[in-house]
Amino acid sequence: MLPWNEIETVLLDMDGTLLDLHFDNHFWLDFLPQKLAQKDQVSLEQAKDNIMQEYEKVAGTISWYCLDYWTEKLNIDIMEAKREIQHLIRMRDDTLPFLDALHESGRNVYLVTNAHPGSLSLKVERTQLDAHIDTLISTHEFGVTKESQLLWQKLHAHLGFDPKHTLFVDDSIGILEAAKTFGIQYNLAVRNPDSKAPSRDIHHFPAVEDYRTLINDIRQQPWQQ
Repeated sequence: MLPWNEIETVLLDMDGTLLDLHFDNHFWLDFLPQKLAQKDQVSLEQAKDNIMQEYEKVAGTISWYCLDYWTEKLNIDIMEAKREIQHLIRMRDDTLPFLDALHESGRNVYLVTNAHPGSLSLKVERTQLDAHIDTLISTHEFGVTKESQLLWQKLHAHLGFDPKHTLFVDDSIGILEAAKTFGIQYNLAVRNPDSKAPSRDIHHFPAVEDYRTLINDIRQQPWQQ
């Protein structure tokens, strides 16, 4: 599916790509509305309507991913709320074999997430993901998200990767489109980011459901300089 001997650098999303997206979906779509309903003394349905309106206002911007923004906007300590259900944070079953194969093949492997540094820290604390990836980057360091071409320009300047020999893996089609527009040669979508939701049909990009199906090719096709 991918010409691994052409791939020197692998950029990896976190939520839904390396970690199960169920935690995030449950937190933002169910758990947080429940807390808002209790705090504001409104129905759960009303709380969900209210929060969805707020989400839509900032979707795709750095504010959408900013825990400080939501703490102030909703008057709820978001980090404290996340810790209440932190037991749901988990790696995908196929993540570690995938990361091990990438490292053993000598490729450059970077985590690039839109997650707020606080959320990234909590997830590293729960999963020890940092033991398997050398460099973890939150786009908040650059003040702009992966949806933006400016982020890709800044990331390229920071890491110095060759876009024509780079693979980017993400569960967001919109973000994959942004990477492709920038010039990332190889882009891979994740069909099943949330373990509690059905797999998706994806037509615009190569897509994977289990990284372990890639491991033989990764090992047998080393990067050829």
